[in-house]
Amino acid sequence: MKSKYTVAFLFGGIGGGALGFKGARSEYMGKNAQFESICSIDSDPVVCHNYEKITGGKAVPMDLFDTQQYRDFHGVDEPPQEWNEAEPWDLWQAFEGQVPDVIFTSPPCKGFSGLLPEKSASSKKYQALNLLTIRGIDISLKACRDYGGELPALFLLENVPRIMTRGKKILEKIKQTLRKYGYVVNDETHDCGEIGGLGQHRKRYLLIARNEKRMPAFVYKPEIKPLKTIGEVIGNLPLPGDEVNGGPMHRVPMLQRKTWERLAFIPAGGDWRDLEGIEFEKYRLEHEPRAGAWAVDDWDHTGRTVTGGAGVGRSNGLSAVNDPRTGFKSGTHASIYRVSKDSEPAPTVTGAMGPNNGSLCVGDPRLNERDSRHGSVYRIVRYDEPAPCVTGTRFGSGAIAIADPRLYEKSPKFNHAYRVTEWDHTAGTVAGSGGPSNGAHIVSDPRLNARSQRYPGTFRVEDWNESSNTILGQTDIQCGAPSINDPRLGCKPRAGSYGVQDWNQTAATVTGSGDVHSGNTAVADPRIPEYNERCVMIIISEDGTWHRPLTTYELGALQGFPSHLPDGRPFQIEGCSDAKAREYVGNAVPPDAAEGMANVILMAMVLSGAGVTFEFGWQDIWVSPEEELNQHILQ
Repeated sequence: MKSKYTVAFLFGGIGGGALGFKGARSEYMGKNAQFESICSIDSDPVVCHNYEKITGGKAVPMDLFDTQQYRDFHGVDEPPQEWNEAEPWDLWQAFEGQVPDVIFTSPPCKGFSGLLPEKSASSKKYQALNLLTIRGIDISLKACRDYGGELPALFLLENVPRIMTRGKKILEKIKQTLRKYGYVVNDETHDCGEIGGLGQHRKRYLLIARNEKRMPAFVYKPEIKPLKTIGEVIGNLPLPGDEVNGGPMHRVPMLQRKTWERLAFIPAGGDWRDLEGIEFEKYRLEHEPRAGAWAVDDWDHTGRTVTGGAGVGRSNGLSAVNDPRTGFKSGTHASIYRVSKDSEPAPTVTGAMGPNNGSLCVGDPRLNERDSRHGSVYRIVRYDEPAPCVTGTRFGSGAIAIADPRLYEKSPKFNHAYRVTEWDHTAGTVAGSGGPSNGAHIVSDPRLNARSQRYPGTFRVEDWNESSNTILGQTDIQCGAPSINDPRLGCKPRAGSYGVQDWNQTAATVTGSGDVHSGNTAVADPRIPEYNERCVMIIISEDGTWHRPLTTYELGALQGFPSHLPDGRPFQIEGCSDAKAREYVGNAVPPDAAEGMANVILMAMVLSGAGVTFEFGWQDIWVSPEEELNQHILQ
């Protein structure tokens, strides 16, 4: 019985599957076994570089297109001279001259994905991409058979669930090929979140083929684990924007101001469709200009005074006039600048070429009724529930946002600052802080007025305009000495207190007691972003949380990647834009899900190596048709 089994990855990406297989362990009859990665093959050199940084394994840059597929995908007549079509020998060299026990392939899924319109999916470009699934299997099996004399014990193909419909013909060819080589084939969809215990739902397709000669033992299905919530996964990560502790992928995405406002209005658990019911007039900023703003003067009347601030919308002087000299005649077409209703017949179609000379416009209501629009657009996910599937799409087209309640949780201010505890309740924790503003307790003590011996003048403040009470020998205001509201103080704050400085003027002197209460320390900042300007904003929604997009670092955590790389740096993907990094994360196999699959595969290999061909288990069998299983049991 071997203690190490080998695995090779086709289209290995940034190493999610490899991390999972690396973590798999199996124990049988006192002996331990694990997987050892031979290599990953991928056409993207950036992916290969990051695979090695993330997993510590070897990645081989190799394009697996054949010549015709290269032409169709890239839209060229001939490939460049430096490009070579990959052959089985090239894969045999990448496999370091050995037949892997397992080949795990996760080919590009764009052509099969529902994120791609049907028309684009049927184009030559994406059909060429889809055919990589067949070519990858074909040349890898030929490499093992022709140069190694045997075939891998197990072959895995992972992809999006829609491959079962959009790629139905391709799947049939793949199954026929694998069965021809002697494999028992099973395919189904599963939730990677449940296999790996992730913080997201992630429906995927998995084809698993078992070589009965090399691996007679059945492979049982992995254990189903409870899902985590988003908060459980990202709650212990640094707050978004902390690039020191979270790395460069933890910066908050720059969104347009209007997008931040939309996010603030969407309730946790909702998406863009909830915006349709928002009463925006309750929340909008309103400007009430002085009289005359936007006024249009009559052509036949005397104009108003011309002021130095002349301009439409910002002056009470002459700014606009209803000029009758447009030149429109009685014969001018009535349809100029006309917008027709979607539900009415159109006027006559003329040869005019623009809306200002008769060409029609229409009020088209179909924008929000597109069947292809995803329900998760501008989606705000609750902090205490699992996330939807992590994809590589940009924010606004499916990338999720979260109602993050942690904005004030890590503020230095205690929740019990200035707290007054009720007399008949249990006190909060006694802390070492020394004042009511930072945690020291105050109590509502009911015993003050219980003493019959206390003088009625205790804590008394006399009125300036009335006679005083009796003078006693007591010298403390707490026990009878009176106080008075003396109006003669006449104290006024120094100049500048609560001062708001003009953005376009020189600042006042900066003093050592810089505070809004004691000097000019506030400014009228005009830099509110424009409606379409990209920025980072914190808008506290009505539920008391910050509705914000997840950072790429957090998406990596939801996908199951570790918080730090082997070299100690926070998890990051180098050599690409943030958008591309999100795509790489979204395309990756979740490491925890891959580990769940690898554990049951490894056990089946160990049992096969020990000569155990059948063993009862409480889990369902993964790779054996039901009728074959029944025949085996009857025998």
